Amino acid sequence: MSQRKRQAAARGGALAVAAAVAAGSAVLLAAPAAYAEVVDVDYSCKTPIGDKSAVSPIDIKSEKSGGSYKITMTFEKGVSSSPVELGKGAMNPSAVIKLGGAESGTMQVKGPPNPEAIPANTPIKISDLSGTYTPKAGGKVTFTASTLTIKALGTTTTCTPTNNPKPSLSLDVEGSGGAAASDSGGQLPQTGPADSAVALGTFGGTVLLAGVAGALWLTRREARATG
Repeated sequence: MSQRKRQAAARGGALAVAAAVAAGSAVLLAAPAAYAEVVDVDYSCKTPIGDKSAVSPIDIKSEKSGGSYKITMTFEKGVSSSPVELGKGAMNPSAVIKLGGAESGTMQVKGPPNPEAIPANTPIKISDLSGTYTPKAGGKVTFTASTLTIKALGTTTTCTPTNNPKPSLSLDVEGSGGAAASDSGGQLPQTGPADSAVALGTFGGTVLLAGVAGALWLTRREARATG
C-alpha cells in the first residue's frame, strides 16, 4: 500500500471513530430522563359549608438538590372558596402526592400561608406546595396529585381527586439516595442524567480528539520514515 493510501485509510478510520462517538454522544444528550405535563385534576371538596367541586390544572416539577429532589406542586386555578374573607396568613395549604412506578407510597408537600387577604366568595388561589423527595428504589418513579388539605380559621377543607388523574411527573432515579435524572418537559431545570450525558459527551470528545491526534501522529511518522 502506498504512503498516500495508508494516510487516507488512517484519516478515514479516525473520522469514522469520531463520527460514531459524536453520534453516540448526541443520542445520550437527546435521551429524556424525565417527563412532566400539566394534568387536569377534578377535585371533590368537603368544606365547612358543604360539598364543592372544581377542576384545576396541576403541574409538578422537580429540582435536583444533592441526593434528593425538591418537588413543587402548582395549582393553576383555585379549587374552593370561603364565605368570609380570609385575612393575610389565615390559610395553610398542604397536599399529598402519590408515588408510583419504581416506588409506592406518598409524599407530602406544603405551602406558605396566603400572602394577601382573600375576599369572601372568591376562588382560593393555592400557593406553590413543595417538599423533599429522596429516592429509595432505582427506576422510573411517577408523581400524581392526590388529596389537598386547606386549613383556615380553625376549619379544614379536604379535596380529593375523583377523575383518577394520570401522573404529572415521571422521573428516572437511582436508589440509595443517588439520582440520575433530568427535569424536563420544557419547563423543568436540567439535573442528573443530562449532566452524566454531558460528561459522557465530553469523554467522547476526548476520544475523538485522541483518535485524530493518533492519526496525525501516524501520518507524520510515516512521512518522516519515507522522507
